[in-house]
Amino acid sequence: MTTKVLIFTDLDGSLLDHFSYRFDTAKPLLALLKTVKIPVIPVTSKTRAELSVLRQQLASEDPFVVENGAAIFIPVDYFSLPPSGCSIVDGFYCYSFSKPREHWLTLLAAQATEFAGEFETFTSLGVEGIKVCTGLSTEAASRANNREFSEPVKWLGSESRKSLFVTTLRRAGATVLQGGRFLHVTGGCNKGKALQWLYQQYRDSISHEVGKSEFLTIAAGDSDNDVDMLQVADCPVLIRSPVQEPPVFEHLNVYRTKQTGPDGWVEGVSWFLGASERPQEMNSIEYLQKKLRSNVYG
Repeated sequence: MTTKVLIFTDLDGSLLDHFSYRFDTAKPLLALLKTVKIPVIPVTSKTRAELSVLRQQLASEDPFVVENGAAIFIPVDYFSLPPSGCSIVDGFYCYSFSKPREHWLTLLAAQATEFAGEFETFTSLGVEGIKVCTGLSTEAASRANNREFSEPVKWLGSESRKSLFVTTLRRAGATVLQGGRFLHVTGGCNKGKALQWLYQQYRDSISHEVGKSEFLTIAAGDSDNDVDMLQVADCPVLIRSPVQEPPVFEHLNVYRTKQTGPDGWVEGVSWFLGASERPQEMNSIEYLQKKLRSNVYG
């Protein structure tokens, strides 16, 4: 029996730099992983519209998870059999865990009196406001606002009032996740549930094979909204953030990076793929290239 690797990754602050959104230093490792057919699956707070651009930049043909686990999109020809419980949307199988965005906007509107002046939604901020908060271009901010299953919230009040706000929303049936910049209000979902569902699809896709493989999951993230994903992965990579303290969670195998952003991503993923064993004089990518192409991971 061989072992195949699945890599699930947060984007902002992890594979993408927190400030510039670039991933230059990760490109050699991403190219190598693509060559040896190790999927790199984005699991992000971003929208499907944002991923349509980013997947081209990442040269990704793998499934992806949007809006903090609210929905999973799988190219229709990716698995030999269609996954159950999915609808077909623009050439993807879509499995959703959450009610539509409009439901959460209605719930947030109901809080406008009690928490007046203490929060802004993406809808109320608009594209110009999102640009100010994120540094995104007009086009990118528009894609970020093209949400289907959730609503990001910029909190303006105190920490104690934020706690009450979150509790109120949760009592009304929302899941509220803290990201790097925003609270994300959505349905009964998180990145960990998405990882587990998609992991099962990979297992089901090879259930008919003789001498079938086992899958090892690596997950990388930097924020509180990544914790559910990191906790259920075999090999969690907690990437150091340049702007916030790391989330607290327990896992026997967690690797905490010394570097931030895509440098930390390469550091952590390389650690679990065995690059820490390399002779000091060898470049890590060269070592991984040799190791991976020797079919160590099937």
